[in-house]
Amino acid sequence: MKRDRHLILAGMQPYFFPYLGYFDLIYNADRWIVFDTPQYIKNGWVNRNRILHPSKGWQYVIVPLQKRALDTPINQIYICETQDWKSAILRQLFHYHKTAPRFKETISFVEDCLSGNDTLLYKLNIHILEKVCSLLEIPFNYSVFSEMNLELGPINKSGDWALRICQAVGATTLINPPGGRHLYDDQEFQGHGINLIIREFPNMVYSTQPYTFESALSIIDVMMWNTPFQIKDYLQLKCLKK
Repeated sequence: MKRDRHLILAGMQPYFFPYLGYFDLIYNADRWIVFDTPQYIKNGWVNRNRILHPSKGWQYVIVPLQKRALDTPINQIYICETQDWKSAILRQLFHYHKTAPRFKETISFVEDCLSGNDTLLYKLNIHILEKVCSLLEIPFNYSVFSEMNLELGPINKSGDWALRICQAVGATTLINPPGGRHLYDDQEFQGHGINLIIREFPNMVYSTQPYTFESALSIIDVMMWNTPFQIKDYLQLKCLKK
């Protein structure tokens, strides 16, 4: 495919109410790939995230899942609807009402995000990503990998996926978080005319008094203490595209 002179690509698995660094990647990319075909890994971020604990530290908010085979891909993971998990998550958030200035707005937003009838986890997560990006007024130009029908060529190692997708869509730059650094060979990307950026997200620090601030919690926590304008302003301040 002919390359766009300035097409910046990023993408990740669809996470549940991910931390702000996930939205930093979206903000810095021209196009986003929802990578929905990898095997679901237990204890990852696809069906859970972290919020403040009412006493100390943090706690998980979790979407319960139906039983599945070990090798089930993310886009075939179903939510367990026999549990009232939505109400459970909202109850976990209630302790914020004592001190968080944006409690009412945020809990209403979360309730709205969870009000649909999605039974496939990845569809719920995409819906949440759309809602958060809309609230923050940041573009979310995404494609779902399993629906793209890309001709990728040989995949010999884990790091090949990103390189082949970049080639297939004509990207000139790939942005990736530091957790995937070990997968990629910068010289290999350069050899194909693609600039690889490992993005170290500068954490947004904000007051959570009387709680102790915990970094890299779910976007839910960020929204409890900051307005959408403040959050977007921080993303703009740290943006790569200046």
